[in-house]
Amino acid sequence: MQAGLAELARRYNVWLVGGTIPLINHTDDNKFYAASLVYNPQGECVARYNKIHLFDVDVADNTRSYRESSWTEAGTEVVTVATEFGTLGLAVCYDVRFPELFRALRSAGADILLLPSAFTQVTGAAHWHVLTRARAIEQQCFMVAAAQAGEHENGRQTFGHALVIDAWGRILAETDQTKPSLATALVSVSDIHKIRQDIPVADHFKRSNKVLHASTERTR
Repeated sequence: MQAGLAELARRYNVWLVGGTIPLINHTDDNKFYAASLVYNPQGECVARYNKIHLFDVDVADNTRSYRESSWTEAGTEVVTVATEFGTLGLAVCYDVRFPELFRALRSAGADILLLPSAFTQVTGAAHWHVLTRARAIEQQCFMVAAAQAGEHENGRQTFGHALVIDAWGRILAETDQTKPSLATALVSVSDIHKIRQDIPVADHFKRSNKVLHASTERTR
């Protein structure tokens, strides 16, 4: 699979993100990492992000119970990738419920947030659009969120609706819920500069974080 992704990136001269891919955890033979890999136009794998937040939940769908930590090792690193069109920030699926990760990606220079996902039908219908748009708005970044769709052989149902969202929270492109589709949007990272200038959230956070940190210290 990795060789195939590298060949596609090289053949079409594109940046390609493939995720998630199960990669062996060499310290525990019973577990693997849920990895998102980034290939440059030369077909070189230039970055790897291991999913940090694991999906251990109960959902009212055909599967009922998900325990990702049973076979997956949680990642420990925040990963960004510099490209000629902006800096990519990597996340995966359930990560979208944890805004602290996306704050860290923005602090590390991210302009475009990448979120390959397989949301369940139930959680997707309730939260997919809200969460992806919220992360884009909060961090004033583009969000590119690929998403599995339809019913799988084991009966699992995934929500689909892959999205491209701008830093104002507008949905620029969206795919079909039930079948393989392609979402494309022509964007420029320069579009986010004015938003960040007009509403300097990052600067305000730095000031408020000092206050919150000081308040936490006083209550200990």
